[in-house]
Amino acid sequence: MGDKIDFRKTLKDLYNPRLREFQILDIPAMSFLMIDGCGDPNVAVEYQQALEGLYALSYGIKFSSKQQGTDYVVPPLEGLWWMDDMSEFTMANRARWKWTMMIMQPEWITPGQVERVKDKVITKKKIPTILDIAFETYLEGMSVQILFTGAYKDEAPVIAEMHKFIRESGFAPNGKHHEIYLSDPRKTPVEKLHTILRQPIQKA
Repeated sequence: MGDKIDFRKTLKDLYNPRLREFQILDIPAMSFLMIDGCGDPNVAVEYQQALEGLYALSYGIKFSSKQQGTDYVVPPLEGLWWMDDMSEFTMANRARWKWTMMIMQPEWITPGQVERVKDKVITKKKIPTILDIAFETYLEGMSVQILFTGAYKDEAPVIAEMHKFIRESGFAPNGKHHEIYLSDPRKTPVEKLHTILRQPIQKA
């Protein structure tokens, strides 16, 4: 049995950036457990149920991998956020936000393993949203990101600055707004929350 793999250490640029300034990175294709929904994450029951299913399945896969000889720390929660009309994507319209919540899975995890664990977790935990979780490859490619510290509600000015940086660098947004939650909001003061803000880009 080897040491436990921590992807925040092995994939530092993606999951533990030190710089609190805009970076342009080429994000590789990675495997994720993913579940879609809509509504204000602060109040939507659907959102809480989605997270419950994601974490239950992710930890089930982790324990399955550990039994096979490879242990790791479950990666952080991530979210894609959008609206059909992105000009309306503001805090005031949270009830109409669409989202995909997801957790990265190690490259050695197979679809068959996910399905076997899914059957076991459904039987044991009886969490219905597990049936809605997909195991998919997600590719962002060229992206801009920054490490943000503070409350989620205070992200808007930084996101606006990010889009300005994208335009001034000769690019345009290309895809959904992406956040990676490095802190546990149940245990961390809001002013100390660490979140990676990421936006895929393309040549303007």
